[in-house]
Amino acid sequence: MKGLHLTGDLAGCRCAALLLTDPAALEACCVAAVESAGLRRVNQLFHAFAPGSGVTGVVLLAESHIAVHTWPEMAGVTLDVYVCNYGSDNSARARALFDALSAAFMPVGIQSHTLQRGGPA
Repeated sequence: MKGLHLTGDLAGCRCAALLLTDPAALEACCVAAVESAGLRRVNQLFHAFAPGSGVTGVVLLAESHIAVHTWPEMAGVTLDVYVCNYGSDNSARARALFDALSAAFMPVGIQSHTLQRGGPA
């Protein structure tokens, strides 16, 4: 149950519009970031609400999950990265994944929160 939970509200995203509106482009970006961070992807699902509008997506990890939601009309993105530390400390991987995804959107500003999940048993 112990793990690192990172959330971010990204504002003024200057990335290619495709990353905010195309589920396949967002999925490819997320999967590449997961693999680069050394985490294990179990499955994923990405959904566009209407042509040119936002996308919501999740990648299920053996270590937990990431969730991404885009608002192209506001150049905004929310990120949710939770990586558990069962068996080993994956905190550095969680941070690498969060940082890679944040950088991909090229935001002007980020409001982020860090939560250490789980306590002594």
